[in-house]
Amino acid sequence: MEASAGLVAGSHNRNELVVIHGHEEPKALKALDGQVCEICGDEIGVTVDGDLFVACNECGFPVCRPCYEYERREGSQLCPQCKTRYKRLKGSPRVEGDEEEEDVDDIEHEFNLDDEQNKHAHLAEAMLHNKMSYGRGPDNDENAQFPPIITSAISRPVSGEFPISNHNHGDPILSSTLHKRIHPYPVSEPGSARWDEKKEEGWKERKDDWKLKQGNLGPESDETMDPDMPMTDEARQPLSRKVSIASSKINPYRMVIVIRLVVLAFFLRYRILNPVHDAIPLWLASVICEIWFACSWILDQFPKWYPIDRETYLDRLSLRYEREGEPSMLAAVDIFVSTVDPLKEPPLVTANTLLSILAMDYPVDKVSCYLSDDGASMLTFESLSETAEFARKWVPFCKKFSIEPRAPEMYFSLKIDYLKDKVQPTFVKERRAMKREYEEFKVRINALVAKAMKAPPEGWIMQDGTPWPGNNTRDHPGMIQVFLGHSGGHDTEGNELPRLVYVSREKRPGFQHHKKAGAMNALVRVSAVLTNAPFMLNLDCDHYINNSKAAREAMCFLMDPQTGRKVCYVQFPQRFDGIDRSDRYANRNTVFFDINMKGLDGIQGPVYVGTGCVFRRQALYGYNPPKGPKRPKMVSCDCCPCFGRRRKLSKYSNQNGEGSNLEVEEDKQLLMSQMSFEKRFGQSATFVTSTLMEQGGVPPSSSPAALLKEAIHVISCGYEDKTEWGLELGWIYGSITEDILTGFKMHCRGWRSIYCMPKRPAFKGSAPINLSDRLNQVLRWALGSVEIFFSRHSPILYGYKGGNLRWLERLAYINTTVYPFTSLPLLAYCTLPAICLLTGKFIMPTISTFASLFFIALFISIFTTGILELRWSGVSIEEWWRNEQFWVIGGVSAHLFAVIQGLLKVLAGIDTNFTVTSKTTDDGDFGELYAFKWTTLLIPPTTLLIINLVGVVAGISDAINNGSQSWGPLFGKLFFAFWVIVHLYPFLKGLMGRQNRTPTIVVIWSVLLASIFSLLWVRIDPFVLKTKGPDVKQCGINC
Repeated sequence: MEASAGLVAGSHNRNELVVIHGHEEPKALKALDGQVCEICGDEIGVTVDGDLFVACNECGFPVCRPCYEYERREGSQLCPQCKTRYKRLKGSPRVEGDEEEEDVDDIEHEFNLDDEQNKHAHLAEAMLHNKMSYGRGPDNDENAQFPPIITSAISRPVSGEFPISNHNHGDPILSSTLHKRIHPYPVSEPGSARWDEKKEEGWKERKDDWKLKQGNLGPESDETMDPDMPMTDEARQPLSRKVSIASSKINPYRMVIVIRLVVLAFFLRYRILNPVHDAIPLWLASVICEIWFACSWILDQFPKWYPIDRETYLDRLSLRYEREGEPSMLAAVDIFVSTVDPLKEPPLVTANTLLSILAMDYPVDKVSCYLSDDGASMLTFESLSETAEFARKWVPFCKKFSIEPRAPEMYFSLKIDYLKDKVQPTFVKERRAMKREYEEFKVRINALVAKAMKAPPEGWIMQDGTPWPGNNTRDHPGMIQVFLGHSGGHDTEGNELPRLVYVSREKRPGFQHHKKAGAMNALVRVSAVLTNAPFMLNLDCDHYINNSKAAREAMCFLMDPQTGRKVCYVQFPQRFDGIDRSDRYANRNTVFFDINMKGLDGIQGPVYVGTGCVFRRQALYGYNPPKGPKRPKMVSCDCCPCFGRRRKLSKYSNQNGEGSNLEVEEDKQLLMSQMSFEKRFGQSATFVTSTLMEQGGVPPSSSPAALLKEAIHVISCGYEDKTEWGLELGWIYGSITEDILTGFKMHCRGWRSIYCMPKRPAFKGSAPINLSDRLNQVLRWALGSVEIFFSRHSPILYGYKGGNLRWLERLAYINTTVYPFTSLPLLAYCTLPAICLLTGKFIMPTISTFASLFFIALFISIFTTGILELRWSGVSIEEWWRNEQFWVIGGVSAHLFAVIQGLLKVLAGIDTNFTVTSKTTDDGDFGELYAFKWTTLLIPPTTLLIINLVGVVAGISDAINNGSQSWGPLFGKLFFAFWVIVHLYPFLKGLMGRQNRTPTIVVIWSVLLASIFSLLWVRIDPFVLKTKGPDVKQCGINC
């Protein structure tokens, strides 16, 4: 698709496409004369086979054979036009630096494919014209053998390009004129005869290498030795490795966990067998809470039994897939960015995310960026247009000077020496010019935002006078616009830029759109039709790429030939900017990302957290991971039947043991025969064809216009009706935390995930640092967990059939769904200290010296576990303590409301929303930290603070009145109350704000609730010393 194609809109109930505004005529390619040598002027001639001689297979620069051989023998061995090293062609003598190869033409026998010989003339012609025919023109009968729904996974190499027809003219455009040639290598599917031949060649090479090392194969002569052999050996090494935690750190940690479990069992046994007879209700409530806390700790602790680290080797990745002088063989990546409301998600933030994507360190022809505008906002559309224009200047600047990060707002705001490691004399001058360009870009974006604050009564009008199709955000057609693409997508230096596509799915009243999950599924389908990269990276609009090599880090796992095929996604940790140093509300969530996720990586992989994740497209389509060949226990040869069992060759396996690849194809063919693809994937032949292409690639199509029609069709609001989208495919519906469900379904199918933590954080985002926004964020996460708990996908009951989910991984998923329910016992437990201080009773009886050992051992094991956990994870004690504090704050507020709202939604069908009224302040750095926004979530923790403070005052006053003998029992109660107050201290600071003011409504509600609660428990005159009088029954006197 070309960047100048115009905005294309369509609807589910109208079988047509509408071009909102016209576009320029695409520039015609310069006709090349391939008959005359550009060096000497002689005719090029033909090869020994009668084909036109082609010296350079990359650009097709016309050079005759004598000049070609002279350049290889005496010159630099490089093509004069593209500077690619000349490869040895058939009939040419070998020169120093040639790879070990047979005396055949490279292109003709690149992968030893005999049936590709008849296409050589066509490939040579395509190379001379700097293009590749993709079989979409009406005169191309190469793909006539494919039915409307292809019956085998035949695809061409992933180029990342997609065409579009000229809507101003009805003349068909030949597909051979629409694409820049990436490389003409045909792709074979696993299990085919051609694939087996390629595998056999690789196996023979490895066998010869082994014989050479063993001395059984004589070394070759110096003339035929490959000088790049050490580099080739390096490229064959694994692309990553698993790094276990040092035994000196992890073994004591595991020992303490076991000891803590034993001590906890003895402690609970003592608590159950020793009730407090004068306070049975308090004792029973405390014991129930403690048992729940123990079970919750087990669910959280044991999935951290096998923590691991990982290392990646980017140099090996380049050696294997990016050989010098050859096109990059790295897999293509489709990147998804989603946004809804540009007034809540500033367009400048989204623009920085997109600019960091376009400037990432990855082959440009392998990157396609899709922005999902679920609000159909013209502000987002115009901001994207400005971003595309600024990218033409920003991207070459980033790549020329290798700057990090590549989001301009973050780069120019760094308070570091930006001249460090910079040696180009022009850097300072160009940096100043680029900063000025960015400031002008910000002014233009701000002007668009100011303009969008007040919508005109007649609706938004585009520059060409056409009404904006998304004026009604709940009733509009689907829209697609390519801002950067194959035509017109070049920077100021003439280099190609990645694709940048605007997508707004269709919305109509009466249809269920499923919020973010539905938008992500629409992006999956539209990208499959247009580019169909085998891997997908999804980012929130505020998460920019902080490490330009992040995609390469993920490819070290996903493209690893040994273990990569069973990896469904690579999850990166979330890191944040703009958080104060103390991180008062644990916004960084370091304990989860640096401890829990490392533990899960050692089992079956981390959970999906919604952003910063690179997916395998086939895993999202609901396919199972490939099964490796089963290794027999003992196999004997046919000549000796006495030992073991005789080898049985499967009719599907070849001599090289590649039967697993055929098993994958057999499973897909079986799935095709048993299930209707239309019922599973929807009624789009083009999209269904793309789902069968494991290596990606754009499927064959009749014309470029048909691709656009299919792209609009697959994002229509009725496309998912009566399909498995959201049930078994794509992002799973049924919870507002669709990320947990999506990852859970993949793990249940047997996939594993990888946790990648590069030294430089891959992505960074913005976190809600003030108290109210943070609590509402936690409320949404907890509510999603409650919805999953009551759904059919509950980890307690779902996923046992296949037996693919490991039991420790299941414990982790169970913990993610039940943790909000801990708010009920936590609220009760935080209330007990105040009750004990106000009533004079306690939850424990007077303990003996022996029983006190249980309490001492329990506290020591708790602290020891925490210290050892910090030791192997590298988390600081301050971050650990902030996490503990916010566990209590969130537990008695957001988690509690999530449980209540979830129960109302599941049992009564009532959907309750908690609104937030903003009262922001802006007073310098971290001003948002002190901003106060009223929400009902603040009432429970405020009430707990007040009643515990009242209880402390009442307990101390009572001890003063009753004498020194009452101070002993008081210390246990005070310690209990101070435990609650210390954990709620960050909440108290957030409640008071910088000006030490609290809204009146919070004070009124909290004091009212605390007073009512206190009156239910407090005695009359609790501070008066009570004296005993004579017993009336004994003395018989009316006293």
